Amino acid sequence: MNRYFRELSVAAALGLLLLALAIFAPHFFATQPLLSRLTSQTPALVIAIGMTLVMISRQIDISVGAQFGMCAVVAGLLAAKGAPLFVAALGALGAGLAMGMINGALVAWLGLPSIVVTLATMVTWQEALRLWQQGRLLNLPAGVQWFGMSQVAGQISLIVFSTTLLALAAWMMRNIAAGRRVYAVGTDTEAARLAGIEPKRVTFGVFTLMGALTGLAAVMNVVQSPQVQPTCGDGMEMKVIAACVVGGVAVSGGRGRLWGVFPGLLLLANVNPALTHFHVQAYWEKAIQGLVVLLAVVAEGLRNRRRS
Repeated sequence: MNRYFRELSVAAALGLLLLALAIFAPHFFATQPLLSRLTSQTPALVIAIGMTLVMISRQIDISVGAQFGMCAVVAGLLAAKGAPLFVAALGALGAGLAMGMINGALVAWLGLPSIVVTLATMVTWQEALRLWQQGRLLNLPAGVQWFGMSQVAGQISLIVFSTTLLALAAWMMRNIAAGRRVYAVGTDTEAARLAGIEPKRVTFGVFTLMGALTGLAAVMNVVQSPQVQPTCGDGMEMKVIAACVVGGVAVSGGRGRLWGVFPGLLLLANVNPALTHFHVQAYWEKAIQGLVVLLAVVAEGLRNRRRS
C-alpha cells in the first residue's frame, strides 16, 4: 500500500471532489457537459504520457505548449488547403517529431541542460508562430471537426483513444526493455551506462517521442473546433507538468507511474468547474492548483528525507 500511496491519495482526493459535487451540485454530471469536459482534456493526457517519460529520465520539457501550437497550425493549414485529414495529421506529427528531435539532440548529444534548451526552443517556436500567423485564426473545412462524425461519437472516440494509449504506454513502461531503460537512466545514469544502456540514446528517444505525442495531441485538439487558434498551446506545458507532479512523477527522476497521471490531470482540470458549481470566484483556480502542486512536491520531499 505504501508503494502506491501517492497515486492512491490523488485518486482519493479526486473521488472526494466528485462525491462533493454529486451531493451539492448533481447537475455537474449532466451527460453532454461532462463529456465535453473530459474530451477537452484528452490532448493534455496524451502529452502527459510523453512528459512522464521525460521526467522519469530526469529531464524536463517546457516547450511542449509552443510545439503544440505549431503542430496545430501545421495541421490546420494543410486541412484548410484541402489536404485529407490523415495528411494534415501526418504533417502535425512530422512537425512535432522534428521539434522533439531538436530538443533531444541538444540535450543528449551536446549535454546541454534540458531546462535551458527547452526554454530557448519554447521562445523560438512561440515567436516563429507569432510572426508566421500574427494571431490569425484558421477556418477549417467541413468534415474535419469530430473526424466527420457526430459530436458525441467524436468525443467518445477521443476519450477511448487517449485512455487506451495511456493504458498501453503504462503496460509498456513496466513490461518491455525500453521502458525499464528510461527508469534506469533516471535513477542513476552512470549505473545504467555500466549495465550496457546508452543514456544519450534513451534521452534522445524520450524527447523525440515527446514531440511526436505533442503532434498527435495537436491533431486531437484541432478536430474539436471549426477553427485553429495559434495560441491554443499557451499554458499547456505547466498544465501537463503539474498533472505529472501531482500524479506521483518525481521531479528528481527515476520514479513515477503513468496510471497516476490520469487522476492527477482530472483533479487539476476539475478545480475550475467545481468552483463554478460551488459559486466560488474563478480567480481562486490558479491558487488552488498551485497549492495542490506545492503539497505534492512537499510530500515528495518528505518521502525522500525519510528514505535517506
